Amino acid sequence: MLLTRYCTAALLCAVLGAATVSGQAQGAAPADGRAEFLVFVGGRQIGQEQVHVAKSGGNWIITATGQLAAPAEISTNRFEMKYTSDWQPLELHVDATLGGKRLTLATSFGMTTAINEITQGGTTNAKTDQISARAIVLPNNFFGAYEAMAARLASATPGTELPVYVAPQAEIKVVVRVVSQEDVKSPAGTIALRKFEMVFQNPDGPLTASVTTDAKNRLARVDIPAAGLSVVRSDLATVSSRPLTSRNPTDTDVTIPVLGFSLAGTITTPPQVAGRLRHPAIVLVAGSGPVDRDANVAGIPIFTQLAGAMAARGFLVLRYDKRAVGQSGGRDERATIEDYAEDVIAAVKWLRKRKDVDPTRVTVAGHSEGGAVGMIAASREDDIASLVLIAAPGTRGSALVLEQQQHGLDLLNATAAERKEKVDIQQRIQTAVLTGVGWEGLPPEYRKAADTPWFRSFLDYDPARVMERIRQPILIVQGDLDKQVVPHHADKLAELARARKRKAPVDVVHLPGLNHLLVPATTGNVAEYPTLKDKKIATEVPAKMASFLNAR
Repeated sequence: MLLTRYCTAALLCAVLGAATVSGQAQGAAPADGRAEFLVFVGGRQIGQEQVHVAKSGGNWIITATGQLAAPAEISTNRFEMKYTSDWQPLELHVDATLGGKRLTLATSFGMTTAINEITQGGTTNAKTDQISARAIVLPNNFFGAYEAMAARLASATPGTELPVYVAPQAEIKVVVRVVSQEDVKSPAGTIALRKFEMVFQNPDGPLTASVTTDAKNRLARVDIPAAGLSVVRSDLATVSSRPLTSRNPTDTDVTIPVLGFSLAGTITTPPQVAGRLRHPAIVLVAGSGPVDRDANVAGIPIFTQLAGAMAARGFLVLRYDKRAVGQSGGRDERATIEDYAEDVIAAVKWLRKRKDVDPTRVTVAGHSEGGAVGMIAASREDDIASLVLIAAPGTRGSALVLEQQQHGLDLLNATAAERKEKVDIQQRIQTAVLTGVGWEGLPPEYRKAADTPWFRSFLDYDPARVMERIRQPILIVQGDLDKQVVPHHADKLAELARARKRKAPVDVVHLPGLNHLLVPATTGNVAEYPTLKDKKIATEVPAKMASFLNAR
């Protein structure tokens, strides 16, 4: 969805600020034992942590070791956090290497104080902070610390506020917005999980995140979408494990062969219609990042709901885990936007061979960056009958990234000087990614994070160039409260589509009050997603799609 992970905001950011807290969750006893966590940024694994939770002498002790590659570049030799039995922090010890330099942190806690001694690069500094009683201690980039958060969330409900001390910096407030059941199917059976969607009250603006726990009050995963960050327990990170977020009554899981690997997907079939043996079909294409077949964002399974609604209107719908995501195979570290388009084409070819599909009526519908992927696929494959672009970019990828950065700066109320500095850095990064020249003077971690085949291909993506080669009828659907891909993109796409030499039907539909997730919203901002009351996509979306496609 968002391309934030390639902007100049810190990739593995946590949060800072001061807060007072009320209505705290009391917490519960987690199960003793060890766990391994895999750390992903932008869908690419950058490291792992080994974590142990134990009770000793009446106190809870969380220990961890681990290794993170760029952009974090942290080697953890020792992490140890000690709490009392009722989760009052007592001591924190960190011995790590950060960017090649040794870092140690020793913190002792009183009831409302944190006394820190920090040594880095041979220099030692002391710092004392005032904190709330029973604050959860979460030093940046040491993810085993979230085991304490998992225990404290055991009794949390929507509206629960928790104090979090980002050692050795400051305290913030975390507010739980949504609590939901999210089970995972694995080779060992179904694992019952609870997902807590929350907002970290950053002084620079709210940061949405989610923490998922298991039935033993142990940590299962942490997700910070704006940073492209996912920390996943190893037993839940295998390709054979898949979240069971939602199902339609006629869902059937399928496997789609692609050159060298397979995509795992789900077919949603329409109710039986007398006399109809073949159905028009739709392939749903997801946006950027490690998106699975359900396209679940903030508890809204966008593609599950869209598939169900279109099946009810007589269409057979395929959705799938992107390559290297969920149960799909393949690798994504060198994948480009063109590679993802080839995956779409493979899915279309596979779908056309099914006996219950009308091979002359297979549509590709792409959401967000999936619209760009769908456009490339349609420009290469004449067997795609129609194209639906939902909240899709209408400008070059490089322009969209800068546009999203400007919106982020607006939300932060950045000064003119801050804007100039951040935009200048972002433009230098993008120029260097596209040309290979200009990395001098930029921090090495920026290059390691941004200089990827996917980002290069997205920056270079030009819908005007691709549109010239598309012959299919096109429907463009846009929520007018979308703040990730704003409404002018739909109008630009319509302009490009109508200017094609090979004329074909074009329709653009603006839907007032809908955000990027296709649900009713108040502001449309990403920070609002966890608080949305309506978790169902608007009926106008499938209705407009069905009307357009049935006329073809």
